[in-house]
Amino acid sequence: MKEITADKITQAVSDLFRDVCYHLPDDVTSVLVEAKQSEKSPVARNVIERILENARIGDRGVVPLCQDTGMAVVFLEIGQDVHIVGGDLTEGVNEGVRLAYGEGYLRKSVVTRPFSERVNTKDNTPAIIHTSIVPGDRLKITALSKGFGSENMSRMAMLVPAVGRQGVIDFVTDCVDKAGPNPCPPVIVGVGIGGTAEKCMLIAKKALMRQIGESHEDPEVAELEGEILERVNDLGIGAMGYGGTVTALAVHIEVFPTHIASLPVAVNLQCHSARHKEITL
Repeated sequence: MKEITADKITQAVSDLFRDVCYHLPDDVTSVLVEAKQSEKSPVARNVIERILENARIGDRGVVPLCQDTGMAVVFLEIGQDVHIVGGDLTEGVNEGVRLAYGEGYLRKSVVTRPFSERVNTKDNTPAIIHTSIVPGDRLKITALSKGFGSENMSRMAMLVPAVGRQGVIDFVTDCVDKAGPNPCPPVIVGVGIGGTAEKCMLIAKKALMRQIGESHEDPEVAELEGEILERVNDLGIGAMGYGGTVTALAVHIEVFPTHIASLPVAVNLQCHSARHKEITL
């Protein structure tokens, strides 16, 4: 049994969120460079260059990549041979978020009573925490700083099975089309297919964690990703909605078995500032 202290988790979470809010992951930067080269619209190419310039400024560690430093989403993969000691796991994660957003001078955007008073919690907590138990004696922490320009464009549908593969393609494409410039394209399109309503939404978000450029390991799913990406880029929305041939940088799909009576499909869009990072303790 491996013991991991709560304060170690707090420090790891704090370091992760300070890092992701300032530094765009290498895979995202690389695909943006490719998008700039392949984009046919001069205006959109200029916009993508401004996005890349913004990332270079963020790397200096003075100002965050975006003024919306997001809501803290944390995925925990807890090895079944891990024992958390010295404090509560949830509070340890929230304390890490509290430190990162306070000492890192990041905007606090979380409010209580979302339907009425909407009072700012002043430390960007509580975090959204998703846990899963896995084999081994390691704890993997993935931090996602999720801005709400893109999160607000999330969609979920319980489609009838009869619509099949084409119905999935049409639904996802329509979601991106209706979102337009709101999620700050070029976007990454996270898609969940199957499960129940809540499972479908969760795997759509988890799909955003995959490194850009890595297709799904299942050839049938990978083919579907490619077809949807082509359809989405044919929409002509382009970078920040100025028109162009690159509306999405990638489409990532995760699939889970479902009931015979339904075909759940969820879409979770991620803006070009795809801020996520992981660490294993």
